[in-house]
Amino acid sequence: MASTAVDTTSDWNGGKSPFGVSYGKLMMWYFLLSDAFTFSALLISYGALRFSAPHWADPNVVFNALPFLEGWDAPLGFVSIMTFILILSSVFVVLAVIEGHRDNKKGVLFWMTGGVIGGAMFLGCQAWEWMHLIGGLSHGHGMSFFGIDFGPGTEEYPMAFAYLFFLITGFHGFHVFSGVCLNMWAWWMTYIGEFERRNNNYEMIEKVGLYWHFVDLVWVFVFLAFYLL
Repeated sequence: MASTAVDTTSDWNGGKSPFGVSYGKLMMWYFLLSDAFTFSALLISYGALRFSAPHWADPNVVFNALPFLEGWDAPLGFVSIMTFILILSSVFVVLAVIEGHRDNKKGVLFWMTGGVIGGAMFLGCQAWEWMHLIGGLSHGHGMSFFGIDFGPGTEEYPMAFAYLFFLITGFHGFHVFSGVCLNMWAWWMTYIGEFERRNNNYEMIEKVGLYWHFVDLVWVFVFLAFYLL
């Protein structure tokens, strides 16, 4: 009986990603999606408490201070500076990704430096804001919180605002800190030429950039929830 040869040439050996992206970028998108669910749950919880409470903090009163300019009344002035810094750092990372596509090592290093500095400045600003608010909280007495009188029997509402503010902005700040660390790592890997030796060149810069833009986008919703509503 003649042996039957097995034709292996028609076996499926894989192919292109159905999403048109690499495995690494696809996994980054999955991670960002799961992280978005966490932020959404936190912000939805804040919104539910915010709109169910008869009294709440006025952001124009709570966030009206500027560093080194005590006594100035600048509602939302400082957080606007923080937001501008974070958005500008995101633009720098976009430019670094563009330079990576051009295989321009010097351009990647230059713009990633701007992204790292912007993220570090944002964290410094947030640290000052936290210290300022904690100082205001420590001087609050009973019904008064940051100089806001909520009326009798409503002590729980300002404290709920404080707890949620520090929880959510702290969680976001941790993401910013992680992003700064990732950007610094990507800068160093670029500097030593590691990405140039890889087949995908500067794809890692793009993946780190996706995370950084996500952090920037989340801040837009945090800004809306705490500083505008």
